[in-house]
Amino acid sequence: MSEPSPTPARRGRLLRFGGAVVVLLALAGYLTVQYLTGGPGVPRCTVVSGSSGGESYEFTPEQAVNAATISAVGTNRGMPERAVTIALATALQESGLRNIQHGDRDSLGLFQQRPSQGWGTTEEILDPTYAADIFYEHLAKVQGYAQLPLTVAAQRVQRSAYPDAYAKHEPDATLLAAALTGRSAATLTCQGPAESTPAGGTDSVRAALVRDFGRDVLQEAGADASAAGASASPTASATASPSPTTANRTVSVPVSTNAAAGTTARQRGWELAHWAVANSSALHIERVSYAGREWTAESIDSEWGTSDANGGSAAEASTAEVRIVTGQ
Repeated sequence: MSEPSPTPARRGRLLRFGGAVVVLLALAGYLTVQYLTGGPGVPRCTVVSGSSGGESYEFTPEQAVNAATISAVGTNRGMPERAVTIALATALQESGLRNIQHGDRDSLGLFQQRPSQGWGTTEEILDPTYAADIFYEHLAKVQGYAQLPLTVAAQRVQRSAYPDAYAKHEPDATLLAAALTGRSAATLTCQGPAESTPAGGTDSVRAALVRDFGRDVLQEAGADASAAGASASPTASATASPSPTTANRTVSVPVSTNAAAGTTARQRGWELAHWAVANSSALHIERVSYAGREWTAESIDSEWGTSDANGGSAAEASTAEVRIVTGQ
């Protein structure tokens, strides 16, 4: 015998309940997207393809800072772009590029490394620079990792219970790696207000550069970096000097070839320039200039425009340094 049909009143309740579930699911999806990428008026960063493919990836300033650190640590170790892609995809899967203080059992940080498994102390693992460095240390021991599928290379380091999960992050990690290693020029931008933390000025920028790239980043042209906050001396270039109003807020980072990573000076310059943009919210950076191109925090579309500070004929000479202007 078939069951009796629901009464009109019961059907109405079911419809209302179903509608409420749909609304809640839609709201949850919306809030998740806003949390991961930032909503209207919320600071956000975007990386786009250097080719005509049109691919792009949007992420938060917090994720941008961590991604820039992961890339800088890798190139500073002389690791190729493929290694940076593997590291970024791993961190996207393990933590969403956030330095989280929890996880499965005692897993922590960007790569969900475990103190009990010999990855380091809790304090070390929660230091993004250390976490990235020890990831690369293990990756370098994987024979032929650059030729392996990304999931295989990442799994041999991580020993994850879900080894195939890394694959879905490879497209975004590839875009990020191309920009952050400097191979793709003017492809990473950020927009929105700076973080509410007090501005640390040029000393904070220099300290962060040394943290991620090592002390040599301020010494490539003979700059004195005897302390993390030491000032880099200007390089001899044909670029125009900063105006008096910005001179005391400008960090001029010398650019030279990265012999360890086998990259050109121009690629190194874009690596440093994109690093500065990725850190713009955290370090209160207002403007970044390199190779005749300029990014400004006040720009509505936040794209890289043509720099007027160096003059047309001096645009090429500006490849000798990256200029970073901090807030007041």
